[in-house]
Amino acid sequence: MKWSTVLRVILMLALVSGGMFASQRSLDANGTPFEVWAVDQSGTAGKLYVYEGEELQNDAAAAAPEVFDFGGAVASLCLQQTGSAPVRSHMLTFNPAHTHAILSYVATGHVVFLDAATRTPLTCVDVGTQAHAAFPSPDGSYVVVANQNGKLLQRITTDYGANTFTLDGSATLNLATCITPSGAPCQAPGVRPDNAPICPVLDSTSRLVFTTLRGGGMFVVDGTTTPMSIIAEYDTSTVQPEGCGGVERDGRLYINSGNANPPASYLYSFPLAGLSGSGPYPPNTPAPTVVFSQTGGDYNTHGLALNRAMQGRYLWTADRFANTMEVVDTTTDTLVSTFSLVTRHSSDPAPDLIAVAPDGGYAFASLRGPCPLTANSTATNNAVGSTPGVGVIAIQEAGLRGKLVAVAPITNPSAPFTCSTVGGSPTLTERADVHGIAVRLK
Repeated sequence: MKWSTVLRVILMLALVSGGMFASQRSLDANGTPFEVWAVDQSGTAGKLYVYEGEELQNDAAAAAPEVFDFGGAVASLCLQQTGSAPVRSHMLTFNPAHTHAILSYVATGHVVFLDAATRTPLTCVDVGTQAHAAFPSPDGSYVVVANQNGKLLQRITTDYGANTFTLDGSATLNLATCITPSGAPCQAPGVRPDNAPICPVLDSTSRLVFTTLRGGGMFVVDGTTTPMSIIAEYDTSTVQPEGCGGVERDGRLYINSGNANPPASYLYSFPLAGLSGSGPYPPNTPAPTVVFSQTGGDYNTHGLALNRAMQGRYLWTADRFANTMEVVDTTTDTLVSTFSLVTRHSSDPAPDLIAVAPDGGYAFASLRGPCPLTANSTATNNAVGSTPGVGVIAIQEAGLRGKLVAVAPITNPSAPFTCSTVGGSPTLTERADVHGIAVRLK
């Protein structure tokens, strides 16, 4: 065995056994370089910050990101191709090959495809009212868009090799006016009162689209039919409102819910085997396992991440209100640990979304700002943070625990202004509000 191979094995064993060397590692066990992309949704079109993974892990406070103002080339492209300007960059994902980035705008209906290597915007698609999230299929053939206030689920056909991205109007599913397979109205008081789609999470087959809803309840949609079709329906008593995070592990699809007012956090595990047929299935079938249900305190979970480099055993859920990470053991579907992200680096980090380094040694969280532009309730201030930027979390004990070890600050200073999205309408001088975050393999 070569000495380089021996060294790699020793380092991996050290990390798995206790994580004691996690803070010293910058690349994965095979030396794979990576970037961390973070989106500040403040301003009109927002800004992109691209960090070298090694710099973030070694000295996040001093890391020098590439900064791209979406108000330049992205806004120009959208105006040219759609006739309208994008407002409030929100969610960010990569296609399976990490050759393209997919950016969605929550205050308008724009979905932008960028060349990931050059950061060049290629195509701007306007789906209509509001593109809250746009998630790619694992096979790379399409992107599903949650048109939130339009209450539409929409499909964009993708050919990354040819750089062609086309909205397929014939695939659209109207969640406000449709009828479920059981004959019930898709949207109805007491069942699914507000069918604004939040996040469309796809399974590994590229067929099933788990579509969470603002008012509670959920649909499992076949994303490959034209139009897209509901095969499973869940009511608000089974799946709580405002779910967004989704992760697949060993035949189960984990979906969360995170109420802002009253504050609450839920995590569900859906058995994919129960959805392997063509359907449709009876209401609330197959039934999910409720992994945890947290109410009566400062709870508001949002982001999910699975540390696949550490055998994928532990699933993390970020709680931006409680400033914690909840740790779920996926072998037993139980909550086994909770750790705080409050350290000397931040007294109120408000972790939102999470991305994990390819070696599993670190996780990166988008940290919200003092004037959150989305998802904050003025009654609870669940999404308010004090240190907008990228939080660097050292993963310990193979994912059972972690610690916030650094923050890469992102700032958008302003003359004093009144923040109307925060209870009490405070006067502030910082507008930065980081939300979208993703790791890109180079």
